[in-house]
Amino acid sequence: MSGVNFYVYIITNKNHTVLYTGFTSDLERRMFEHKTGVYKEFSFKYNCNELLYYEEFIDKEEALHRERQLKKYKREWKENLICGFNPSWRDLYDDFLLD
Repeated sequence: MSGVNFYVYIITNKNHTVLYTGFTSDLERRMFEHKTGVYKEFSFKYNCNELLYYEEFIDKEEALHRERQLKKYKREWKENLICGFNPSWRDLYDDFLLD
């Protein structure tokens, strides 16, 4: 992933009832934090720790703009986005680590 510095991502819980959209400069570290419950915030409260979708950016402002966009979208639109990227809705965390 050379040249990529920022990520916008969507995670969910085991039953896919909650979608959480986030931004980070280190997706591997941030997903580890979600999976281990380091921060007791929204994603911890709703057990969101499965990586369903991510986009890579070089420009921080572009990534933050995209995160704000995604947060405004209704769930149905986010589901369609996820289905185009990850049709089986499987946790992509291990795949991301292998890249």
